[in-house]
Amino acid sequence: MALTLYVDTARWRAHHKHVSEQFPGLVPVCKGNGYGFGHERLAEEATRLGSDILAVGTTYEAARTKDWFGGDLLVLTPFRRGEEPVPLPDRVIRSVSSVDGVHGLVGARVVIEVMSSMKRHGVTEQELPQLHAAIEDVRLEGFAIHLPLDRTDGSDAVEEVIGWMDRLRAARLPLHTMFVSHLKAEDLARLQQQFPQTRFRARIGTRLWLGDHEATEYRGAVLDVTHVAKGDRFGYRQQKAASDGYLVVVAGGTSHGVGLEAPKALHGVMPRAKGVARAGLATVNRNLAPFVWGGKQRWFAEPPHMQVSILFVPSDAPEPKVGEELVAHLRHTTTQFDRIVDR
Repeated sequence: MALTLYVDTARWRAHHKHVSEQFPGLVPVCKGNGYGFGHERLAEEATRLGSDILAVGTTYEAARTKDWFGGDLLVLTPFRRGEEPVPLPDRVIRSVSSVDGVHGLVGARVVIEVMSSMKRHGVTEQELPQLHAAIEDVRLEGFAIHLPLDRTDGSDAVEEVIGWMDRLRAARLPLHTMFVSHLKAEDLARLQQQFPQTRFRARIGTRLWLGDHEATEYRGAVLDVTHVAKGDRFGYRQQKAASDGYLVVVAGGTSHGVGLEAPKALHGVMPRAKGVARAGLATVNRNLAPFVWGGKQRWFAEPPHMQVSILFVPSDAPEPKVGEELVAHLRHTTTQFDRIVDR
């Protein structure tokens, strides 16, 4: 009885192959919770794809993943002086986003990130002259640019990369490899055509592992079903049942990430109206659960517990049976499954 991640393995891997063919030199990204699959599983899949490099989020993730992946590991979080040293093999490449950071990594393999319109971190155009001396003491693996997902100002992602290529070339810095993020396949092809001497390598996580929504599915097992009549009290808070129905205990609670939601960027009137409606219902203890039964998403009977959730299913819906499973619409990057089943 578990919260299970089912994977249509053949379909999932076919999607990986399709993406890797669209993005020659692809750098798979495996960070955080491993996009719901875990680092070990994604390291295996990256190996299966024939990848020579895998990007991870932190040095701690690199320390764990090094035993599962035999190629190079690119740490995406930029190096900072004073960070806790983590023993890592020479096949680990550090990202660095400042001239001072490059000076702090003497002898190391590094990728230097430039400041994009994300304005998160990166070396600026004004700092490029200072890089000449700094890169003499490191093994430069290339430059990187991390691009925004949305371009509400109508700007062109390719033009932004070209702008940086021109700046780096004007500064007479090596342009043998450029790591890029959030580009379309046709964008990558345009860049490769315009700069044939540079190898563009797309760092991709979400599109690679989660791009085919039909290939994966979460399901929570029904652990108990109790009939309640309108007015019956139940649960930790002894609430009253609003109508006749069933209290359904299903595997999957807060420790799995059920009921947890990251902030969203809402665009447009309708999404904002739905957000306001959800917030209003939450103030009267009405929270929609991610579990689906009888063709509908059901309501939490009360806030999810640590490892289970209790749903209210009205009596006009089919009665769930112990052992049956309910589909759960969960966010992969915040979900921790009990087991993974390939099928």
